[in-house]
Amino acid sequence: MGSPFRGGPFFFSAVIFCKVLPFLFWVVLTVSAEEPREIIFCSYNLENFSEGKAPDAISPHGTKPKSAAAIATQTRIIREISPDVIGVCEMGSPAMFERFRSELKEAGVDLPHTEYVEAGDEDRHLALLSRYPIVARDSQIDLRFELNGREESVRRGVLDVTVQVNGQYRLRCVGVHLKSKLPTPQGEALIRRFEAQKLRQHLDRIIAANPKANVICYGDFNDTRNEPVYHQVIGIRGSRGFLTDLPCVDAFGDRWTHYWSTADQYSRIDYLFASPGLLPEVNPTGSRIYRSNDWNVASDHRPIFTGIRPVE
Repeated sequence: MGSPFRGGPFFFSAVIFCKVLPFLFWVVLTVSAEEPREIIFCSYNLENFSEGKAPDAISPHGTKPKSAAAIATQTRIIREISPDVIGVCEMGSPAMFERFRSELKEAGVDLPHTEYVEAGDEDRHLALLSRYPIVARDSQIDLRFELNGREESVRRGVLDVTVQVNGQYRLRCVGVHLKSKLPTPQGEALIRRFEAQKLRQHLDRIIAANPKANVICYGDFNDTRNEPVYHQVIGIRGSRGFLTDLPCVDAFGDRWTHYWSTADQYSRIDYLFASPGLLPEVNPTGSRIYRSNDWNVASDHRPIFTGIRPVE
């Protein structure tokens, strides 16, 4: 009879265990070392998400109320994108912002952490919703500049929050909605340039304080990439604070984000810009423009979004 410690069942089990144990240990290490899932950041101009007394009512400041059909379409579009963080332009009152958040939650997009910026524009506000906690806030509501002897301000301010994606990763979100193309006595293009300058100064302060900061600058810049505003925002190529334009495309390869009916013009005026610290974590093929047949029911803009791997 063989020894139970050398040739019996116990010995056989011990050998198998010793062979399997290293494999199990490797599996555990591999699973624990997996990167966190890619997160989706989205930017969307909602086109006057405001209320009114009647369907055809217009506020004293010229904004038309958002229709139920537009809101329903917008909610569906955002649900299909399923963002983890979304920055929006042209948000209405705090009550409408709560409605927006609630409608998304009912649709299965629960983004409980929020920022709402009330600056000089009484009708159109910047806002952000996040799946992750907001751990720092530095939104600017009183950025001023002088133009033709008059003091002006960045009408929608600058939204600036930092979200804690996981224990090691933070994402700083800086959103804007620069002056529209509607003519003003001061010159709408010149106003945009001054607003862009104030934004660039704010970005420079962020990156000077932390050159490795994961900053995504987003929003409606109301200018195309051949205009001075674009180049002022991205900064000097090769410099520490240069921002990279994430080239979003839709399923057909089109790049336009906005249709301006007055000029019958399609253009790309909504952007996602990544800081040097963030760029390595951006999915190079994950920057998209949402496309559907009913996009214009929701807004005159199309949402843009990108994937970010939250690992330094």
